[in-house]
Amino acid sequence: MNRFDPAPGRPLWLTTLADLSLLLVGFFVFLQAAQAVDKRALTAGIRAGFDAQPIPMTVDRAAIDGFAPGSATLPAGTANTVEFVRGAAADRRIAVTLTGGTAGDVDPTTGSAAILATDRARAVAALLVREGAVTPAQIAFAPPGTGGRGVSIDLGFAGERQAVADRQAPLAAPADGAEK
Repeated sequence: MNRFDPAPGRPLWLTTLADLSLLLVGFFVFLQAAQAVDKRALTAGIRAGFDAQPIPMTVDRAAIDGFAPGSATLPAGTANTVEFVRGAAADRRIAVTLTGGTAGDVDPTTGSAAILATDRARAVAALLVREGAVTPAQIAFAPPGTGGRGVSIDLGFAGERQAVADRQAPLAAPADGAEK
């Protein structure tokens, strides 16, 4: 007897039909169960399973350009950018993601464009922390980019929604002599 021969008393098509029927029933059970799934909880569970952090939703961007070729020394004129980041990052739910760029130049010591881009991003991070524009916990680094000789600064919302009561303006206190 060959291994592909059907079992005695049971035609092969019947086994195939039973398998397909069970798959179809399982599919409909999955569809029914997926209707009641909390999508936020499912997304959070998948992220936790893969040790992934939520990606901040970008709300604004800035840049510090003008680095000298092959140098990570900060260029002049960064005060406006620091003040812009300070104003936006005053809300501690804002994450600041820094991406260094090289425009084809490389680190003179190592010959690596990636190291130069990372050094530029680290120099901007040190500037932002030193000037009190952000806290170290708010800063993240992205892989080096292929942009110009600068650092792109992405300001992203990484927090939770505020409660409705927190967003409402406080009620004015009644004036003296007014009815309470």
